[in-house]
Amino acid sequence: MSNRKLTILVTDDEESIRNSLRDILEFEDYRVLEAENGEQVFGVLAEEPVDLMLLDIKMKGIDGMEVLTRLKEEQYQFPVIMISGHGNIEIAVEATKKGAFDFIQKPPDLNRLLVSVRNALDQHRLTEENKTMRSRLPQVPEIIGESRAIKKIKETIDKVAQTNSRVMVTGENGTGKELVARWIHEKSQRSNEAFVEVNCAAIPADLLESELFGHEKGAFTGASSQRIGKFEQADGGTLFLDEVGDMSAKAQAKVLRALQENAIIRVGGTEKIAVDVRVIAATNKDLLEEIDSGGFREDLYHRLNVIPIHVPPLRERREDIPALAKRWLEHLAEKDIMFSGISFTDEALEALKKQQWSGNVRELQNAVERLGLLAEDATIREQDINELTLTGTRKPQGADSLLDSSSTFQGFKEASERLFLLRKLDENDWNISQTAEAIDIQRSHMYNKMKKYNIER
Repeated sequence: MSNRKLTILVTDDEESIRNSLRDILEFEDYRVLEAENGEQVFGVLAEEPVDLMLLDIKMKGIDGMEVLTRLKEEQYQFPVIMISGHGNIEIAVEATKKGAFDFIQKPPDLNRLLVSVRNALDQHRLTEENKTMRSRLPQVPEIIGESRAIKKIKETIDKVAQTNSRVMVTGENGTGKELVARWIHEKSQRSNEAFVEVNCAAIPADLLESELFGHEKGAFTGASSQRIGKFEQADGGTLFLDEVGDMSAKAQAKVLRALQENAIIRVGGTEKIAVDVRVIAATNKDLLEEIDSGGFREDLYHRLNVIPIHVPPLRERREDIPALAKRWLEHLAEKDIMFSGISFTDEALEALKKQQWSGNVRELQNAVERLGLLAEDATIREQDINELTLTGTRKPQGADSLLDSSSTFQGFKEASERLFLLRKLDENDWNISQTAEAIDIQRSHMYNKMKKYNIER
């Protein structure tokens, strides 16, 4: 708008009114377009950019109120000032409810009209600038934490985001794998393009192919029209394959082919369609074990696992729990005044650190919301934590406490495996080749597992 004259569309069925308004507005250095009835308005709008409209209410055919309603329905954003020689309070109120910026009676007071025009254009400009500023702000929540593991994840994101390398994000349910994927996209050169998510575990195996690659009309029973799949939707952007370990063998083969050729074929089609997609995968499974058992293709694993990022469970980064809890409480207060002014005591935050968070960050967020709603006053105390979190206290980590400390089979298996590896590394003086040979796994698998569990000497 700054490099062109602001354009005002004057809509009135009286030529004398249009001419007088044109003279006034052009003298003020506005560009003026005209329409003598409602039918002409949308023809002009189809051809010309408009910054403001002066709209007569009483016109033959489509009147001003109908035009105003249609402008709103078709989501035109410019301000509209209504003009009428039959003005009354009821019409003015109705016009304002329908989105009019102002209501001016004929014959218009010229100073009043020009002030209204300037105010409408200024307000519209500020609104558009605010929208632009908000669109430039990251819409992705911050990754909270200052633990060594979280700092390492943030550093890795900063390093890999600007590349097109594929990333494999691993971790238990609720640890924030999707958040990591979204930040990789947000910091990449693809951030202005689509971030498309596919939950491979939530889509039935017989529908996953169509979801990923789309299908042609008539490809199968019920395919009544062509469908564009997630790969095509993410063209130029990022495709996030969540729970990739649950993908069927057939879908795995097609995904591998798509990654190799940077092209897909829709179900029921023959044409290759080129796609430029950065793939980020995530899983809570041990894919090396899945490979050994035949549940996951090793060639696909190596295609996806170019940059591995493991998101640790809360039990391995307890020092981050107070910051996570306080930030989530602030987030709730931003959305709902009920949470405004509520805070934790230091003792309550320490108590949160001792709880067993088998559901990780997701479970902690639910507990904070429950505490904020049910605490007796604006302060959440240690007693509230013990009474309302309902997670039970976590016992010290060790071989004798694994059964008590793990509420899921996956959690127990990973905690046991980590403890076993630490013990064997100690026994072999942290010689990785020797340890791998002693426990009968490949050295590359040993490195992968140490990276997964953040095991360092």
